[in-house]
Amino acid sequence: MSTEKHTHITTVKTLMTASIIYFFCSMAGGVFYREFTKLFDFTGKTTLGVIHGHLLVLGTFFFLLLAVLCKFTALGDQKLFQKFFLIYNIAFPLMAVTLLIRGIVQVTGYPMTRMLNGMLSGFAGLPTFFLAVALFLLLLAVKKELVTKAPNNSCESSP
Repeated sequence: MSTEKHTHITTVKTLMTASIIYFFCSMAGGVFYREFTKLFDFTGKTTLGVIHGHLLVLGTFFFLLLAVLCKFTALGDQKLFQKFFLIYNIAFPLMAVTLLIRGIVQVTGYPMTRMLNGMLSGFAGLPTFFLAVALFLLLLAVKKELVTKAPNNSCESSP
């Protein structure tokens, strides 16, 4: 087995593993939301309600689609893609944790000072910023893979 083929398989396996991990975290997030709000007899809006969806779409489905894309291209071999993967998988779980903390505070009714509220909001903003950086790196990597390396543009009509 060539090194290139081995790297390709490893990338797809890694992406599928990430997808599966985010799937289980998503399911756990949904169950936690349901049970925690039930425990506190909470019926209002809370950020706990969006954790399940965020993890399912931006984690599970996102990495599933990337695994398929990497299966048929050399996208996973690019340095930009590897940087994206690292930054995204640090920032995204941190974002989910900040949603969890904010949701727990909302459900329990914990009195937050203005300073504490601002600190939580600021901490939540950092992962969001790094997610944007990671997604920009992914866009550059996909462009490089699909446009720069493409032998011809099959979407153009020929006369």
